[in-house]
Amino acid sequence: MRAARLRRSGDIKTLRAEGRSLRRAAFTARLRPTGLPETRLAVIAPGTVGRAVTRNRARRRVREAFRIALTYRRSAVTLDILVTARPEAVHTEFIALRDDAASVLNELSGAVS
Repeated sequence: MRAARLRRSGDIKTLRAEGRSLRRAAFTARLRPTGLPETRLAVIAPGTVGRAVTRNRARRRVREAFRIALTYRRSAVTLDILVTARPEAVHTEFIALRDDAASVLNELSGAVS
């Protein structure tokens, strides 16, 4: 399943208010079901992650982990997903990031469907 970018601040505010949250070592994910034709994803990295280069690396790694997890996802439910990277996202092995992303998607989308 392909994911589009979630960009509008109003959509992100709604997701923060209404979405279900799960925390992992490298990120916190907030998901909410939508009736849209595709899943939308936003990845943020606050200043506590590090300087700009480190924040960008954390965002890229987490975004790619979710891209791969969404590719193999079997649920037909479309979601809005907001992922907040944590400092551990930079140093965690990528396989662990990908597995955490898949487990979050399975757990939250399974509770929705």
